[in-house]
This record gives sequence, C-alpha cells and structure tokens, in this order.
Amino acid sequence: MRRQSIALTGLVVPLAALVVGSGAPDDEILFAQTHLIIELNDTAGDVGVQVFLDGDPWRQLRVFNPSGRRILEIRGTGSLELQGLTELFFESSEPPLSELSLEEFKRRFPEGEYEFEGITIEGDFIEGTASFTHVIPDAPVVLSPPEGSMQNAANTVISWLDVANPPGSEITAYQVIVTDLVEVFPKRTFSVHVPAGTTSMTVPAEFLQLGADYEFEVLAIEAGGNQTITASFFSTMP
Repeated sequence: MRRQSIALTGLVVPLAALVVGSGAPDDEILFAQTHLIIELNDTAGDVGVQVFLDGDPWRQLRVFNPSGRRILEIRGTGSLELQGLTELFFESSEPPLSELSLEEFKRRFPEGEYEFEGITIEGDFIEGTASFTHVIPDAPVVLSPPEGSMQNAANTVISWLDVANPPGSEITAYQVIVTDLVEVFPKRTFSVHVPAGTTSMTVPAEFLQLGADYEFEVLAIEAGGNQTITASFFSTMP
C-alpha cells in the first residue's frame, strides 16, 4: 500500500517513517471500519458524501483519493492529542443538483480506493481503505402515509415499493428515519434499518405524540453503502 510522502525540513519523508512508537510499518494496524459513501436526496434534489471510520485511538488522520491527492487532514492537539480520537463521522455539504450536477459530483469524487492513513496516540502507523463507487439506488416510492396526512399515533405505518437492484449491485437494506419537527435539543428521532425485501415499518406508538408534526425519510441502501432518500411528512391527530 502506498505511503504518502510529505516535505519535512527540506527532506521528503514517508508518513509511516514519522511514527515514534514501537510498531514498524510491516506491523499493520488497521482501522476497524473505513467507509466513504454517496447520499442522494431525491426529494430535495441534492447530493453529498459521508465518511465514517472507527479504530484504535489516533491523533492524526489523512485521507487520499484514488489519484493519491490528499482530500482530508485532521490532527488532534493538546488534550485531544493525548486522549486520541476513535470513531469519526461527518457529511459533506449537499449542494442542489441545479448547482452541482451528478456528473460534476462524480468527477469531483472519482470511483476507486480511498486510503486512510493515521498515527495512533502511541505513535504507530494505522491505515485502511474504502472502496467508493458511483452505483446509486433508485429512490424508494413511498405508499403511506400520504404526504401531509393526519395519522393515528397508535398505528402509523410507513410503507414503500421494493427498489430494484441497481446495475452491478443489489439493495441490501432500507433505513426509516422519523424526526419530530419540534425544535428541541437533542432532536427526537426514531431510526431503524430493515433488511432488503421489507417494505413497511410501523412507527412505535411510544415515539409518536398526539397533535405533533413529523418528517420521515425512507432510504434505499445498496451493497457498497450508497443510499438514496425519499422524504415526506405527516401529522398525528390530537
């Protein structure tokens, strides 16, 4: 696997050679998880990427695209450098497709292997890869509840049509997210993943309140993790 080089006091030094712990570059320490996916919101008409990683405590992280260009660098300092980071999740901005077309987005984030390279709090080299594709599922067609409808809080069912497998991949799961629109912190959200082939979900009565407004999303997720959202909303009867 490539080791990114950086300039240091006039010399070019591999990142792996900068570690000061006992682990040598041949003693591979791998991130437990490294993911880079596309999220397309078909209802809002926008697109972005999401990054997730998890692993041993680290103090420095770099991510490189398939061409070897660095696209992200994070470094903990002070107390965070001592404590270290483990799990990390973030989303890019999601410009509307009218401003950033899907074709332009794909050029900005090419398919291929993205490399994650870091330094643990002990000074060892840690790495991982994420396979990134442009396979994007079709948007789920929501059957119920009708948009803007009034629902019985004790029996609200969200249902949708099964999404066809995209070329070169398959639908592996759906995610249903229901969000209370009341402005509170933390936001009251119900979220669940269900396996492919499941096309309905009853929202727990314990989550819903009487006379409240809710947004809901149904996400189709393909084998590589890319996902497409259909969003809508409903209210519950007083």
